[in-house]
Amino acid sequence: MAYQKIVKNIPAEKRGKLSDKLIGFILKTKNEDKMPSSLANTLLNQWQLGPLTTEAGLATILEAAVLLESEKTMEFLEQELQLLDVVKAVKEAK
Repeated sequence: MAYQKIVKNIPAEKRGKLSDKLIGFILKTKNEDKMPSSLANTLLNQWQLGPLTTEAGLATILEAAVLLESEKTMEFLEQELQLLDVVKAVKEAK
């Protein structure tokens, strides 16, 4: 629920780049054992429904990326996208 609120603060023009990068983090992670099956199922369902740039899709991949590759995700949000308010909200949600 918290991640759906967080993604509302992400500008539409940054969602595509964010989605692509987070999917890359998720697919390349060595920490796949940290992802609960329920989150994996939600991610797959969102992917089947359409682009992961929707609020629901982005919330799911953001949650998964923070869980699996927290440091890389936070660095990307902060350094490349300069979404400091999103970084702050994610830290509070963890």
